[in-house]
Amino acid sequence: MRRSIKEVISQLRSGSVTRARLYDLSGLDQAEVREVEAVWRDLPVRVRREVILTLVEVAESDFEADFGAVFRIALDDPDATVREAAVEGLWEDEDVRLVPRFAAFLREDPAPNVRAAAAASLGRFLLLGELGKIRPLPHRQAYEALLEACRSVRETLEVRRRALEAIAYSGEEEVADLISEAYRHPEEKMRISAVFAMGRSADERWATYVLRELMNPNPEMRFEAARACGELGLEEAVATLIELVEDVDAEVQEAAIWALGQIGGDEARSTLKRFLRSENEALREAARDALRELEFLHGDLGALLLPFDFFDEDDEGEEDFL
Repeated sequence: MRRSIKEVISQLRSGSVTRARLYDLSGLDQAEVREVEAVWRDLPVRVRREVILTLVEVAESDFEADFGAVFRIALDDPDATVREAAVEGLWEDEDVRLVPRFAAFLREDPAPNVRAAAAASLGRFLLLGELGKIRPLPHRQAYEALLEACRSVRETLEVRRRALEAIAYSGEEEVADLISEAYRHPEEKMRISAVFAMGRSADERWATYVLRELMNPNPEMRFEAARACGELGLEEAVATLIELVEDVDAEVQEAAIWALGQIGGDEARSTLKRFLRSENEALREAARDALRELEFLHGDLGALLLPFDFFDEDDEGEEDFL
């Protein structure tokens, strides 16, 4: 049973609230929301930052926790770090009433980190609109705000990058032009975002470009290219992705493993099965997840119900398991 919200507020005021007690801020009713809202701005900025950042961390690891009411209160916070975290905390919220709020943040917030977070969040609503899951008006509001940010010569590079990545969900031809322009940008960070956007677009016109970047000297670019190959389902990338599973960069390795699971095929399956026996726990887990995804997308769904240690390592039948 939840303890009195007044006790939580008392601890907030004292600056000594524990992580466990913050769970009491989950699923607030309207009366409790008003009580928290009444004291929120009077809390020291250090406490507000600590609380909101902890709530974001908890929400990412515990899907039953619902701090949406607190995140909404924090959207009005005078501190940019708190506002940014509040936007990020609402990453799964599909309430279309957030669209004009995030669009206003993207256009008007004085802090670039808040504008960047708003751009990323608007991408969620753009995707929902592309899938026909929300009304045309909020979909259009999200699109126009992101398009404006992409085109703004006064906007920071980071905000324009996030806006490009978010708007890539749209199939509009002017978005393809933005991606093409970004790929030719003098700043490598923008080119990396262009490759990210190529994958997110699900448009195979970009195949040549993402394949080219798989062997880029920059591991960040290799990572995004591998992910993009997986999102685009590029079978011609399999041989190079298999090489990247042995990359010097751990994140590139995991991206290559994920992509192989998305693309499928005998070579991908064999490689992923080999890494089930890796001494590296992260790679084993990545291979396990990728194999399950491969079978879900391309194979025998019945295999998903079997454990990965169903066969002994030396069992000849293991090659036929997945």
